[in-house]
This record gives sequence, structure tokens and C-alpha cells, in this order.
Amino acid sequence: MDPNTVVIEMKDIVKKFGDFTANDHINLKVHKGEVHAILGENGAGKSTLMNVLYGLYKPTSGSIYVNGKETEISSPRHAIDLGIGMVHQHFMLVQPFTVTENIILGVEPQKGIVIDKKLANQKVVEISERYGMKVDPNAKIEDISVGMQQRVEILKVLYRGADTLILDEPTASLTPQEIDELMEIIQNLTADGKSVILITHKLKEIKACSDNCTIIRQGKYIDTVKVGDVSENDLAAMMVGREVNFRVEKKEQEPGAVALEVKDLHAKDYRGVEILKGLSINVKEGEIVGLAGVDGNGQTELVEILTGLKKAESGQITMLGKDAYNRSPKEVFDMGISSIPADRQKHGLVLDFSIEDNMILQHFEEEPYSSKGILNRKAIREQATRLMDKFDIRPRGSEEKPAGTLSGGNQQKVIIAREVTNDKELLIAVNPTRGLDVGAIEFVHKYIVEQRNKGRAILLVSFELDEIMSLSDRIEVIFDGKITGSVDGKEADEKELGFLMAGGKKHE
Repeated sequence: MDPNTVVIEMKDIVKKFGDFTANDHINLKVHKGEVHAILGENGAGKSTLMNVLYGLYKPTSGSIYVNGKETEISSPRHAIDLGIGMVHQHFMLVQPFTVTENIILGVEPQKGIVIDKKLANQKVVEISERYGMKVDPNAKIEDISVGMQQRVEILKVLYRGADTLILDEPTASLTPQEIDELMEIIQNLTADGKSVILITHKLKEIKACSDNCTIIRQGKYIDTVKVGDVSENDLAAMMVGREVNFRVEKKEQEPGAVALEVKDLHAKDYRGVEILKGLSINVKEGEIVGLAGVDGNGQTELVEILTGLKKAESGQITMLGKDAYNRSPKEVFDMGISSIPADRQKHGLVLDFSIEDNMILQHFEEEPYSSKGILNRKAIREQATRLMDKFDIRPRGSEEKPAGTLSGGNQQKVIIAREVTNDKELLIAVNPTRGLDVGAIEFVHKYIVEQRNKGRAILLVSFELDEIMSLSDRIEVIFDGKITGSVDGKEADEKELGFLMAGGKKHE
């Protein structure tokens, strides 16, 4: 097939949910062997458009052509039969199952009346080696990293014979190293003639691996551009509809007293293996301390211990002069710690609860939200409306809808709105801008700096090195369960941080 061959064409796609128009006459043309990015703000309609292509939604109007033939895609199974596979932003894997069991689920090779596990494992290894995706076929999903889980999702659609892969926000929860590996995998896929549709709002990645880019703003088609002909700033302005400031404005200020002190902390991971090996760190009032490190070096366990989700083996934790060692989440919160968790769906939101109820999760027993055990719906609604306006949570007027109906970026904004307005002395922010577009990132960064300027202590744990470098007053590097180096935020250099994150020693 010629690379000029159009494999997917969507013409004038309109998708309405009641009175709300999520897609308003959108056009898309994807060629064989290309990476085509779809760029737009949170809630712009990118995932909706792809859910239409994948047969999860039926378009209100418009037409879809697959390999030049007009087609009505009735279901995901039909899409898979047409060679279209989708990797969703929030993975759809069975946690206790192995890698192979997840990949073959529903299309298991049989040997008589039993599943041929040997053949299944063999096929999984074959596909993974062909595209440079090393996985352990016998590992359980619950025991592998997020990056590995994503590979399993990609292998799942390749196993089913997909020629066009839709990747929805594929790097939202990956470390920089995993992102580089994913870019390599995408190159291997397109070199083999596969087409990749990349839903994202990370401009760096679009520049790094995409051929063409279609921009959507508030459900409307804006333009399709050749990525090589435009700058990151051009893309940002088209996406948001205004100039975006990538620099974080931050005034110099002297930090105050120590708000959080962690000394000689030891802890085990889920396998009972020691993961924190005598970690010590402190955060002062009016200071942002960035914790930089490759995923799996103990930052997850540290955050879980600090927020009361996990118990440490030994060590000391002092919070505002009080003993905060191995406390419950409620005790930690009452001591003055609020947190933006790493997993918004597991630890940040109750997806079946309404947006307004999620906004007051920690305060539902307090005035004005309740009195004598009866909830005051009016006060709850007013608070939600105020925060949705202030933090630009879309769609407006959806306060009573379940939080699970929001796009990933808007779910993240609900958590940020709630935790920032909790107004605690210490904020632990883990990947706070995960899944957010550049306009929203600019907004969240401004808020974090504002908290610091008010004298709050902030521990920022992020896999985005740019974010750590632009926000932090001081950067602590974690490697193999210990802090291995400390760098002044103003003097931070990506190469030096990368060297320390890989276990290198700091030269004084």
C-alpha cells in the first residue's frame, strides 16, 4: 500500500449528548504509516471523536470511511474487525490476571477444550519482540509498572490484528524514560506500515513523533497542519485560542520553619522487598521541594506513608512539630496535610459520586455542608459551581453528574480545586498536571506558586522534569530508596538531574 493511501477518513462528524454538542462538524484524514496527532484542551472532544471511530458512540451525523469504503461502525468488536484498535487513557486490564491472560482475553487459542497457554505465550513474545516491547508474559498486571501495563494494552490490540492504533493520552502517567520507550515503539509500528492516531496535548511529544496534527477547540475543527511547519507556541495558541506563557513566574522568598521532616525512613513494597532504605527529606514553609526520580525508586511508597495509605517499617515523620509517623489518612488530613494523589481514579475521586459531592469529600460532616447529620444540598451545589467556574471544569452546569463522566483532565481539575481550597499547611502534589492541557497546566502552576507565596510547604513529586525544574525552589533526587542529591532549583540542569536519577554521584 502507498503511504499516500488514506486509511481512515471522518467527514463532518457531529456528536451530541442531549443539548450538548461534543463534536461539531469535525474532519480527519489519516494516511497509512503516519502518526497523526489530535490536539485539544481538556474536554475539547478528542476522546469523543475517537470513541465514535472505535464504535463506542454512534455519530449524530457525518460519515466514516475505512480504506476508502464508507462504513457504519456499530461496536468496538466491529472496529477491531476493520483493523482499528484503541488503547484508552485509563487501562482496561484485569489486575489479578497475567500479561498473557489479559492479551488473549476473549480470543484465546484452544487446544481441544482447554486454552493453549504455551501457544498464547509464544504469540505474545513474538509480537512483543517484533515491535520492541519487552514484557514478562507470566507477570500479573497488579505487579507491573504503569508503563508495562500500557505495553500490554498495545499488545492486546496488535494481537487482534489492528492496523490503525488509537492511543488516548498514552504518556499521561509515564516516566520520561517510559515516554522515550513509547516513542520508539510508535516508530517501530509505523515502520511496519501501521497508522497511529495520538490523542494528546503534550506539544513536545507531537513535535517528537507526529507527521500531521488536527486541532480541535471546544468541539470545533480548527485546522490540520504539518507538524514540521509549526512551532510548539503555534500549536498551543491554536489549541487554546490565545498566547500561552510557558514560563512560571516566581518571586524570590526566604523559606520559613521546617513543616515536614522525614528521618531515616524504611519501608517495604507490595512484595515485601525493602524499597525505602533510610530516606530523609524536609520541606519548609513557603518552599516548593521537587522530588525527582525514575518511577519505582520509592516515591510512591513515600507518598503513601505520608498520606496514611501505607505503614512504614521504621523512621521518624514530624509534621508541624507533631509526630505524624504511621497515622491514618484522617489523622494526617487533620494535622494539616492535603494531597493531589498519583492515581486520580483510585485515590482521588469516588467516580460514582456527583462532582459536587467529590468537591466536599473531607468536609461533608461540617457546616455549612451539613447540619445535625443532614446534608445541605444548596451549600454543596454553590461551592461546586464556584470551584467549577474558578478552575474551568467543563462542561459547566454538570455539578450533579457523576465524576466518572468527566474527561481525565477535568477529573484532575476537580481534585486540584478541592485540595487547593482545603488550605492546609502542607500540600503533597503527585503529578499534579497529569493529563492537563497547556492552558490548564499554566493555571495549576500559578496556583501552586500562589500557595507557596502564602507560606505553605509544598512537596512536588512529578515525572515531568520540566515541571520539577520550573516550579521547585529545591530539588531532591531519589534513587534506590534514598535521597542521593540535592540541587538548587535555580541552578538545576536536565543533564545533571538525569545523571543523579540514574544513580550517579553529585560532585561538589
